[in-house]
Amino acid sequence: MLKGNQGEPTMLISVDQINQYHNDGFLIVENLLTDQEVSDFLNHESKPKPEDWQKGLRTHTTDPQWQYLATHPNITGITRQLLNDDSQIVQSMYLNKKPDGGQGIAIHQDTLYIKNEPNTLMACWVAMDDTDPENGGLCVVPGSHLKGLQSANKNLNSSEHVSWETDYEMQDQNGQQWTERLHSFEMDDVEPDEILKLTVPRGGGVFFTGLTIHGSYANRSLDRIRRAFAIHYVKNGTWVFRTDIQELTPSLR
Repeated sequence: MLKGNQGEPTMLISVDQINQYHNDGFLIVENLLTDQEVSDFLNHESKPKPEDWQKGLRTHTTDPQWQYLATHPNITGITRQLLNDDSQIVQSMYLNKKPDGGQGIAIHQDTLYIKNEPNTLMACWVAMDDTDPENGGLCVVPGSHLKGLQSANKNLNSSEHVSWETDYEMQDQNGQQWTERLHSFEMDDVEPDEILKLTVPRGGGVFFTGLTIHGSYANRSLDRIRRAFAIHYVKNGTWVFRTDIQELTPSLR
């Protein structure tokens, strides 16, 4: 175990695991959260929220339960080992995929959505249920991050994936501003046999780079929900261009 900045124990991963992350672009780590921690979050989400409560990409800055997960010492401790530096939280997401057809997110690279400089973006996707291919668990393309940013187009609206399009305000380090239209990307030229469908137990997580091609398919289970919590991080000193998530927060408690 390592110690966080307030003496909290954090997981220590091996050199082999760090090498696997850099070679494959992802790493599965079990038992990031205890069963009680998962239950506490799900119970929190099931309760009615105050009138001024707003769910968005920065809910970790206003909701203590979201902040607890986004700054969890097991998650941020591993993030620190993989980045070899402290990190800042960019955004957080709760992904609730209902049984019998709940749609997934098309196969994409996160850097397409979160332009940053230098590109240090990474994510941790935490399973809040036992997840597998049947109930729409996470998919990755191993080694895809080594090819850099690849071509993509807007995905077609289908029973598998959500389709959307939104304008975002951007700003660079010099204050130059512009608007950029983003949409639900789907990578070109990815063959089905390249996609690895993961099985991740409740409380476990997947760490992956901002260039790792990943996504998920619809929940085909008739009776099993698939819930996940995802946090995106960048290394200290990284510039994020989208103004809606430009105000970063420290990942250490």
